[in-house]
Amino acid sequence: MLSPEEFRQTYPSEELLDELPDNPISSLRDIQYLYGTLFTLATTGGGPYAPYLTPDAAGDLIDEPDSLIVVRVDASGATPEFASDNKGPVWVTKYTEALVPKVAHCKYPAARGIDHSITHQAGKNSDPKKLARYAKERLSKWASDSVVQETAIEHDDGWIIDSLAELGEDETALEQLGDEVQTNLSGSTTALLTVQIKVDTDGAYQWPGELDVAMTAMRSRKLSKLVSKGKASNSAGKATDLITGAQTRTVGTAQDPLNYFLGKQLEKFPGFDPDEAWRTHPISEDAAITLMNAEPFIDACSYRTFGARVYYLPYFFGKPTVEDTYRLYELLYDTLVEDTEKRGLTPIETAYQFREDAPLDENSLRFYVSAVMPHQMSRFDVFGETMNGRIQYPASVATAHRDMLRTAAFESGTDRTAALPTHEKWPLLSGDDFLGLVSSGSYFYQTFPTGDDDTDASADDQRIQALVAVLSGDPLPVSSLLDSYVDRIIDDSGDDDHGFPVFRVASQYAQLCALASAPHTFLEATGTQQPIAEPPTYDSRTMLDITEPIADGGFAGAEKLESFIKDTPALASNDERCASFLLGALVGAVGNYQEHKHNRSTTLVDQFPVQSVTSSRIKKVTESAIEKTITYTRQEKKGTASYPGTKFDYIVDRLRKRVINPDPDDWKLDTADLRFYYALGLTYGMNDRPQTPNSETEQPNSATN
Repeated sequence: MLSPEEFRQTYPSEELLDELPDNPISSLRDIQYLYGTLFTLATTGGGPYAPYLTPDAAGDLIDEPDSLIVVRVDASGATPEFASDNKGPVWVTKYTEALVPKVAHCKYPAARGIDHSITHQAGKNSDPKKLARYAKERLSKWASDSVVQETAIEHDDGWIIDSLAELGEDETALEQLGDEVQTNLSGSTTALLTVQIKVDTDGAYQWPGELDVAMTAMRSRKLSKLVSKGKASNSAGKATDLITGAQTRTVGTAQDPLNYFLGKQLEKFPGFDPDEAWRTHPISEDAAITLMNAEPFIDACSYRTFGARVYYLPYFFGKPTVEDTYRLYELLYDTLVEDTEKRGLTPIETAYQFREDAPLDENSLRFYVSAVMPHQMSRFDVFGETMNGRIQYPASVATAHRDMLRTAAFESGTDRTAALPTHEKWPLLSGDDFLGLVSSGSYFYQTFPTGDDDTDASADDQRIQALVAVLSGDPLPVSSLLDSYVDRIIDDSGDDDHGFPVFRVASQYAQLCALASAPHTFLEATGTQQPIAEPPTYDSRTMLDITEPIADGGFAGAEKLESFIKDTPALASNDERCASFLLGALVGAVGNYQEHKHNRSTTLVDQFPVQSVTSSRIKKVTESAIEKTITYTRQEKKGTASYPGTKFDYIVDRLRKRVINPDPDDWKLDTADLRFYYALGLTYGMNDRPQTPNSETEQPNSATN
């Protein structure tokens, strides 16, 4: 394949412009056609047969020993016979770059089928006996194929194919050929098998790529599969090509690199007649072949997650210009050729790095985004689809997540812990680069319920839908997010070994804040949930302000709580949600006190898990939590402690105001909303403590751990 520099040199502006489509890119088919055109130019060059060849199919055989087995036939005499010169009937050699156009390989990706070209690719490490059979089939099977024979009848040099077929009917000759192959091989090998033919008495032996009749037959064989695949026997007719707009012969069963248009998907096309597919999905023969050639670039711009295949196909908006096409080829080349598998990068990360190294017009650079879930070999479900994806979407979420972890919500000051915990072993709570997590789907795998299968998505799996939405720039319903968050919290809360999942909740909240803060509308909310979609206003932490002392006379726990509520729109604007959060904070604080001061294995956190909290139970849980604080306050005051009020009064006082009026029985808050912010409060309360033993003179009404 040509490097980007070689591509520019090989195809100067005017020449490349002649190869580009005249229409703007407006559909997946347009993108595939452009990709196929670029791949063909970069691998096989121009010419009428170039789109039909598959030089990369055997690219891993280049320069490998015993990688090319050549059957040599002399068809210049009265009867065809095997070569008798110094190379003999069978020549085992090395497949090289120079031989690629001469061998003219056209792969047919089908089990037990022969390749479209007379050149055939054997399986990996085939034994000599099997390779001998493949060699004989170049004459007995390919030359006698019905489509190849039709070509022989119509072509002026059809007699060459007839000579091969004649030799293929000679059992003695075939047996001799098989023996020669096995004699010339030292053992099993992976190879291409082809034929050299001498057509003139004083001429040289010619390769398939040098014989028009062999190339024409190859083209005919490949085209035949576009009209007679599956249940279609002859799906072809004259119509308007949906890609080029030309009135031409169109075919109906062309291979689709994304498997969107399949004859077996009858449920997607009611009343579908495979033989009439050329009417419903008309693509010209040459365009169909070009689409098939797009597959290497398309596969390179895709990756697997949750058992689905995510496609992230770059293109430039509008009619392709020469300069945009050069840049697009660079990006596709980098994605395909660079060692991305070892680096473990998604095509999104590759595109992002490409953008950083070579600035792009991000207003015109777009991405086709979809996720395809295979259920059977010929049936696929599509999760979302858009032509308007942009690299800014996942990148902005990743940046917003990084920035959120640097705010006071997650970075602590000197006197007291941060509002929420972080941990170096939790992917969403540490580090600086989150683009890989966002683009790979791990971003939602960390926060959403896993379902029956930890990895594979189902048709209604929220993880893959959320991923496609972020890649596409589509908003996620806040209600759906909260439902997923709460389901995961409840699932994790059943793990007795680790207790309440504080790091999971903190990860979810960091994600929610990132989606709200990113410079695009990633969250969709209505009614009382609208403030959840608003970005919080937490102060950013730097090395300077982390060390700033608290003003004289202030209690750090109270000030931190007040600041967190004020800077969180979801809490500041809704007393019901704030009460749920405060209740969680109190339960979390009391639970920590019970565990660390009284060595209780079962605490208030265990007594009131997330799934048990509803608006009808809020008052009861509140009364129990406050009662516990009073009990522990009395116990401490009977000892050596002496302080006004009760323990955790900075939480209790705020909670009482919000739970008493209005009465929780009259709350309108959705259950998932209430439970998530209760869980957030639990996480806050369990994480809230002085940073050092001497901070705040260790006031006894602080939430200690």
